[in-house]
Amino acid sequence: MGKRLRKLKKIRLHREGTTTLVLGFIVFAVLNALVYYVVSPFCPAVSYAFAAITVVVYLVVVNFFRCPIRRYEHPDTDGLIIAPADGKVVVIEEVEENEYFHDRRLMVSIFMSLFNVHANWVPCDGKVKMVRHHDGRYKAAWLPKSSTENERSTVVITSSTGHEILVRQVAGAMARRIVTYLKEGDDCVIDEHMGFIKFGSRVDIFLPIGTKVQVRLGQRTTGNETEIARLP
Repeated sequence: MGKRLRKLKKIRLHREGTTTLVLGFIVFAVLNALVYYVVSPFCPAVSYAFAAITVVVYLVVVNFFRCPIRRYEHPDTDGLIIAPADGKVVVIEEVEENEYFHDRRLMVSIFMSLFNVHANWVPCDGKVKMVRHHDGRYKAAWLPKSSTENERSTVVITSSTGHEILVRQVAGAMARRIVTYLKEGDDCVIDEHMGFIKFGSRVDIFLPIGTKVQVRLGQRTTGNETEIARLP
């Protein structure tokens, strides 16, 4: 029981959800009050059903803004790429990266559903070389073109081994805000939060050819815990 309580203490709500949760609570409370006073005298079952539905929806939103406190336990992080997000590996392939590298890179993509934690972690130790935000469309995040056509934020990190990797936060069909905390020139380390994407989305990682990938297609990842790859 003590171990379980310690684990629960490591879960908190992300600060990006404060406004959404407060406003959502107020809106749902007002709507429930209106339904109760207007509809309940004629059909009490409707007001009870409406209250149950709003509670479920609100709990789903609360679940979305979970922010687990995680620490990568192993001391040797040189050349190691850690999953920047919770989700599912949907792409592992060589592609032409035309925003920054303009050459072929190994791309690993993690799709985050509505029920995943949407905090993003720094995937490797290093120094931030570039941060760039792009406005765009809101296609479904699992579609290949979403990486280059959707709203997105690109971060380039020079790793502690001297390799450059590119991490791209991509908005999805429901996402309407991407937050990136890193700034150009920042030193960054595993365990730090890189940013947050509100609602369904994905994170793409572009790695040098020759990188040893340590995940498989369809595998579930845990942000700041699952080892994605080892740089060459």
